[in-house]
Amino acid sequence: MSTSLSGTKVAFLVAHEGVEQVELTSPWDAVRRAGGTPELISTRRGTVQAFHHLDKAGTFDADRLVDQARPEDYGGLVLPGGVANPDALRLNPHAVRLAHDFVAHHKPVAAICHAPWLLIEAGVVADRRLTSYPSLATDLRNAGARWSDDEIVVDSGLVTSRKPDDLPAFCAKLVEEVAEGAHGKQARSA
Repeated sequence: MSTSLSGTKVAFLVAHEGVEQVELTSPWDAVRRAGGTPELISTRRGTVQAFHHLDKAGTFDADRLVDQARPEDYGGLVLPGGVANPDALRLNPHAVRLAHDFVAHHKPVAAICHAPWLLIEAGVVADRRLTSYPSLATDLRNAGARWSDDEIVVDSGLVTSRKPDDLPAFCAKLVEEVAEGAHGKQARSA
């Protein structure tokens, strides 16, 4: 199976601050290496402040505002973690709608660490198998998901991982799922 993303744009959705830098840059680089074009979507214009745990790290220029993004324009959606990033995103109605719409359009979605908080808010985790940072296990179960403590979990185009240590598997799987294209069963939870 080909894992080329040539000609494919992949959306990376983040809040204006709080994203865990390595959970943004590693998948970004994986998409580029596969020939895809990553695009940074944020809740505010300008730069995004990334973090390394609780310390400020680099800044990144947002390409598009979340209210201007549409699933039809992308091959998939990547949701990097960090604690503050997905917590802010789940309070933004445009971010919640975008995450929901990617699932409803059968597009692959890859979420790592605390990012599944946004998927809970979007109402797309019921009856799905996921993993996350362990502190989200109860939240996911309460939302109807089947949580497991695995490096990588894939459920019909929904890719989840727990933490930065899982990035090699996460990056490989997200590229594979985006290269596969639409996943017909993806919308069952939307």
